[in-house]
Amino acid sequence: MADKKKEIFADGIGQIHFAGGMVRFDLMTLQPQPEGKEPIPEASLRLIMPPQGFLAAFNSMQQLIDKLVEAGVLKKNENA
Repeated sequence: MADKKKEIFADGIGQIHFAGGMVRFDLMTLQPQPEGKEPIPEASLRLIMPPQGFLAAFNSMQQLIDKLVEAGVLKKNENA
């Protein structure tokens, strides 16, 4: 029987910081509020990786962004 992969959902990244020689991402999920109020982002998990892993992940994300822009899924922000 094959190992089952675990999926983790995050609405986004709250903070990225460098401490103890590692890059740390605080993943956020939006928590519902009473009717009519905006959801509140709450830290749900921390992802920690060495700088080399962070750079490899960044490069992979940049390649995907470029493909999504080329496919018209995303638009470049010229003001950035």
